[in-house]
Amino acid sequence: MTGEERLTAGCSPLAAIWNRIARAFGLGRKSGSKSGSVEPPPVDRIIVGLGNPGAKYARTRHNAGFFVLDALAGEVSADWVAAGGARTCHVEIAGCRTLLVEPLTYMNRSGEVLPALLDRFGLEARDIVVIFDDLSLPLGRIRVRERGSAGGHHGLESIMSALDTDEVIRVRLGIGEEHMPKDKAGYVLSDFPEEKQAELDDMIAKAGAAVRGILKDGVAQTMAIFNGSVCSRPGV
Repeated sequence: MTGEERLTAGCSPLAAIWNRIARAFGLGRKSGSKSGSVEPPPVDRIIVGLGNPGAKYARTRHNAGFFVLDALAGEVSADWVAAGGARTCHVEIAGCRTLLVEPLTYMNRSGEVLPALLDRFGLEARDIVVIFDDLSLPLGRIRVRERGSAGGHHGLESIMSALDTDEVIRVRLGIGEEHMPKDKAGYVLSDFPEEKQAELDDMIAKAGAAVRGILKDGVAQTMAIFNGSVCSRPGV
């Protein structure tokens, strides 16, 4: 499916039907491919979760973006593949053929893997949704934005620099507390406390619902539903 055929507001019911037909009949493959060559599965959208790789950072607040992608992949028991500086897996979300991406280049270099992925699948910066932690939001809240500054988040800064645009859809995940320590770097790199697990799980579920909303209904409608709402398990 060409860029012109993708609807910027999200994947419509007609797009979902086309996706099923394309998979059934092998449509949408590169016309110049050699017989027997393996083409990557077609992709409509890319969802990028930000974090740091390795067991040392596995439960840290800074890895909240990874948590959401792990949950989305787990819903359909998708298989992850580590290659080219990222973990990736293919899933279908709201009728969209979606690539989940967890950069393995550490937070401050998160954007390095994206230009090659966009080129590989014939996508643009507007086809990406980035999910990451945000100190300015209290734990349990999320914010959806279509564009804007990085707000001091180095992972998003790296992505905006690599793509040369601030028009990157993002889902911000609140990790802040009422009484924040002075050492903000130490805070984001510390583990989520066990007593906050229920709130974290609720926020992960809500972020997953926001992703589905963006892909199905577009950014504007999803912002109206989720921005500023307190943490609760969504019914969408």
